[in-house]
Amino acid sequence: MLHESEGFGLEADRKESCGLFGIFGDADAVQKTYFGIFSLQHRGQESAGIASSDGDFIQCYTAMGTVQRVFRTGSDILERLANPIAIGHVRYSTAGSTKAVNSQPFFVEYSRGQVAIAHNGNLINAALLRDEYEAYGSIFKSTTDTEVIAHLLAKPTHVSRGDPLAHVLNHLQGAYCLLFLFADRIEAARDPYGIRPLCIGQTKEGCFVVASETCAFDAVEAKFIREVEPGEIVTINKDGLSSRFFARPGSVTPAHCIFEHIYFAKQTSTIFGENVHEFRKKLGRQLAIEHPVEADVVIPIPDSGTSAAIGYAEQSGLPFDMGMVRSHYIGRTFISPDQKLRELAVKIKLAVVKEVVKGKRIVVVDDSIVRGTTTRGKIRSLRQAGAKEIHMRVSCPPIRFPCFYGVDFPTKEELLANNRDLEQIRDFLDVDSVGYMSLEGLLSCANLPADHYCTACWSGVYKIPVDTAVTKFTMERYQMRMFDELE
Repeated sequence: MLHESEGFGLEADRKESCGLFGIFGDADAVQKTYFGIFSLQHRGQESAGIASSDGDFIQCYTAMGTVQRVFRTGSDILERLANPIAIGHVRYSTAGSTKAVNSQPFFVEYSRGQVAIAHNGNLINAALLRDEYEAYGSIFKSTTDTEVIAHLLAKPTHVSRGDPLAHVLNHLQGAYCLLFLFADRIEAARDPYGIRPLCIGQTKEGCFVVASETCAFDAVEAKFIREVEPGEIVTINKDGLSSRFFARPGSVTPAHCIFEHIYFAKQTSTIFGENVHEFRKKLGRQLAIEHPVEADVVIPIPDSGTSAAIGYAEQSGLPFDMGMVRSHYIGRTFISPDQKLRELAVKIKLAVVKEVVKGKRIVVVDDSIVRGTTTRGKIRSLRQAGAKEIHMRVSCPPIRFPCFYGVDFPTKEELLANNRDLEQIRDFLDVDSVGYMSLEGLLSCANLPADHYCTACWSGVYKIPVDTAVTKFTMERYQMRMFDELE
């Protein structure tokens, strides 16, 4: 396995919801996988990796940093990986810390041969499974929930099953989209609730492609065919594409993460049957209906707030303008590993266009507010630029509850809206007014029935029961204990 060691690894400074890409039977599979995960860079900036196979053997390379840094210009890594079957991954950590050993695809060899695993999501029963396997002598080298899946695959009583992968997947609880690269095939799977998106496409040459979002298909000139269904396993091999279900279709009501539509996904993508940009514009129009205000101009917090701001301006009849300009050399600040980095990054990331805001009553539209500290910094910059009034409008409800399905705001204490009413939030942000989208208004903008979405971070209703609170550092328990003893 090719691997950049932790000692020489590049320090990661951004995080997001992981991105997956896989392609079978293309002479340029590795190059296309590079472009595929590059187009998914917004989903994860901590680490990146590609695993490839010639049909008999798998090789894998992972390292810390963005796709460009990992597969840097002038290196021969992509040439060394060149094979007709490949999967790739960009990582945002929701289980396991920011370390090179936790980067993916996660590569192992076991009794059935080699396998590389790429995972997007969060397993809420990973710690319990790990405890069980360690009790019987299994040794873990990482602190990710993905490694638990590898141990499940290798268990002798699972290997002997008629469909080992389907049997293993039925042990998992939580949110997961998975790509498995075996030497001769790719297997793609999605949890029975369909929490995270996973899409199937096909290139002009007829090769099948799988990706977290359809924007990755654009990068390799592939057309979108359909999504992997909840509870489905899709096999791609020399015979083409085949499908089976490890969970009975319709056995549970879907729980699509609507935060994917609000924030995570790229505007050009179509997920859950709907284009992201058009959905966000609908949110903006609904937000203007629910929270109108007399103002001179509507400006977005770019980039994920831009589409909603366009919708708000269209509905309200107010002019739209770019009052803040984003530096594309700075990643997303919500997904930075700690608060100090978030506050530092926001100062560099967004520059105010003073001529747009000076002396004006402005409506500032953002997709969401999680912790609130970076938003407060943006508001301060607008005040300093001479804004007369600032009216904050948010295209989702107040986030009051932790997410255990793959979004890194796991504790109530981190959340701005926890134990604060609207007036207290207004004071904290130092704005003239604040208006959040209602949950009913949010769901009215979606194409699917309201009960097909997960709303736990707003409502506190978890469709997949969480018996024990888990955080991204749950699997770090032994290392944390060791440091406690040293102190």
